[in-house]
Amino acid sequence: MKLLYFDEFRLGVVSEENVVDVSSLVRDIPHTGPHDLISGLIERFDDYREHLEKAEAGGGGVPNAGVRVRPPLPRPVNIDCMALNYMEDGTREEPAPINAFRKSPGGIIGNGDAMVLPDVPAAIFEGEGEIAVIIGKRANHVSAENAMEHVFGYTNFIDGSARGLPPAGNTFYQMKSRETFAPIGPYLVTADEISDPHHLQIQVWNNGTLMQNFNTDDMTYRIECCIE
Repeated sequence: MKLLYFDEFRLGVVSEENVVDVSSLVRDIPHTGPHDLISGLIERFDDYREHLEKAEAGGGGVPNAGVRVRPPLPRPVNIDCMALNYMEDGTREEPAPINAFRKSPGGIIGNGDAMVLPDVPAAIFEGEGEIAVIIGKRANHVSAENAMEHVFGYTNFIDGSARGLPPAGNTFYQMKSRETFAPIGPYLVTADEISDPHHLQIQVWNNGTLMQNFNTDDMTYRIECCIE
């Protein structure tokens, strides 16, 4: 199932080329805004799945191209990113040590929104395509063997960076966590739709030019290892 927010943060499911509004089906989930509505739905998804699937199968809705798609996770609690977690098609001679960094949830923007390049002396502005793993239930001291049980789904993600900022050695936060530096979406795809997250092609296009084209089978440390 593909979940999304659209227009004024209405919750929808994608049915073929249409978006079906399912906001009325989840309105009893306690929430103060779209950020905790989607979190509440993820937490209670088994209770709502059947109703959402019926809405998806029933068709109708409005054309996907006619709505404004919003971030499917408007304000995640954490954005934890793995650093140097690809072998880059054999160009790395040996794996980098497993490592991660925190990215500010305040950088989230949605499909069609613009990354704003700030007036800072960066050597390069960069947007790296990634697969984002949506954790569906608390994962604390989880083994790799059981890690995928905690995965609710996946979405597209761009890791924005302003590289080469001064002073040297004191730049990681300001490089990665600027406003708009975390584009996400357009959809949140439930885990059952992805048979193997380690065999997905990731492509990033810029003004019609293919900038990145790689497969997740190139990961140094698999998702379950990263969660562990």
